[in-house]
Amino acid sequence: MVRSFSTIDERTIEHYWFQYGYPHQRVVKAGGQSCLRFLFSKGTKPSETHKQIAETYGEGAMSRSRVYQRCTWFGEGRTSLGDEPKSGRPKTSTNEENTTRVDELIRCDRRMKIREIALKLEIPKSTVHEIVHDTLGYRKVSARWVPKILTEDHKLQRIEISQRLLQRCQQDNGDEDTTHIGVGPGRDFQANNNLFDNLITGDETWVHLNTPETKRDSMTWKHPSSPVTKKFKVQRSAAKVMATVFWDAKDVILIDILPQGQCINAARYCSTLDRFKEAIRRKRPGLLRRGVVLQHDNATPHSANLTQQWLQRYGWEILPHPAHSPDLAPSDFHLFGPLKRHLGGMAFETEDYLISELRNWFDNLDVDFFRVGINSLLSR
Repeated sequence: MVRSFSTIDERTIEHYWFQYGYPHQRVVKAGGQSCLRFLFSKGTKPSETHKQIAETYGEGAMSRSRVYQRCTWFGEGRTSLGDEPKSGRPKTSTNEENTTRVDELIRCDRRMKIREIALKLEIPKSTVHEIVHDTLGYRKVSARWVPKILTEDHKLQRIEISQRLLQRCQQDNGDEDTTHIGVGPGRDFQANNNLFDNLITGDETWVHLNTPETKRDSMTWKHPSSPVTKKFKVQRSAAKVMATVFWDAKDVILIDILPQGQCINAARYCSTLDRFKEAIRRKRPGLLRRGVVLQHDNATPHSANLTQQWLQRYGWEILPHPAHSPDLAPSDFHLFGPLKRHLGGMAFETEDYLISELRNWFDNLDVDFFRVGINSLLSR
């Protein structure tokens, strides 16, 4: 809204005059410079010129040193009393040359800091920041965390296993192309896919009695004037249990909890597979007869000779799994993440309360949640 002059308060007027000079000061300054130029052209000495300006406009109109300086300028041939262009770098350093130099430095060292670039090129940090972010469009980000850097052999094995699984899906669907099929809620990638109808996946995860809330889940909306929220660092409790979960596209089939202080090994995993087999008999009638397709990673308890003998004895098919690839294990990329976020911020006094909460969370999951998790394995 534009205010009229009559509505501007005295403080605003005072600020304007303080910044740009009071009206009579601007008149005195302009008159003194005109008088100085006139007296110099008549050949008046600088001392006499200062005396006449002081008598006419007052003692504060122009100092003696300034009068002598202006007279020296006129004697050197200057016609203007304003500041002349100065030597050195231009007013702005954001030009094509500096942009190219900044880009070359960043390409040589992606970790170079704004301050280091400014010192090397001898240009302001604000200019470097403008070139890097606005002109070149760079954004400094952290590297993505991965469990392990894959070697070339691991990558080739991953490609080979993925191609074999895609060919298996095409065979089960009558040699149809499945590479373009999408997955999602309400979108089955294929109605009669024998592989995914019989597929069961399973894995283990540690569950703590006290799981801290993640920084992302603790984010809140605030106004610019709202106080900054603080979050204390909380460590996960030392007390924890290992949960082994087997599930398919319909529901969870078995949740096996190891007591505190125990870890999974080949013998314990085979014992869990015995209970898993009985759970399939109760919850999935006919699946044992059709043939179970089990997908689990190649952890030591899963790939041990004792476990392989158990699986061969019952004739279960094991889907190949590339090494160090949790993104191809549905439990890792689809199930355990939401589970840990749900438990974030919760603290349980005993192991029984934790197990009860785990079972309640699995029971309340929608059927689409499990189906999307299994079906998304194809797109990955």
